[in-house]
Amino acid sequence: MLTAGGCPKTALSIKDALEALEGRWKLLILFSLSGGTKRFKQISKEVPGITDKTLSKELKNLEANKLVTRTVYDTFPPTVEYAITPHGKSLENVLEALHYWGLAHRQEVIGK
Repeated sequence: MLTAGGCPKTALSIKDALEALEGRWKLLILFSLSGGTKRFKQISKEVPGITDKTLSKELKNLEANKLVTRTVYDTFPPTVEYAITPHGKSLENVLEALHYWGLAHRQEVIGK
């Protein structure tokens, strides 16, 4: 178990992880892509409430952090697909833990 008085390297690694995944959308986008390669509008439909502008920005950020790949196909109009990378898939246990923690949290706070 990590402790607050732990190693500065531990704090740095947690900071790095939080910076790569910051915001309310990135984990939801990764969850959407965990189901397979998708086009922009498919992701948009699976992440309710996100605007196209925000989705575009977040996908670029996820790509910069090597969590998502963007493939453009030479069609007319161009087809663009997004896929989760093996590095992004390594967050699977984190997403599962967050899911179960969220269920327990909802029960604790709301009682539902």
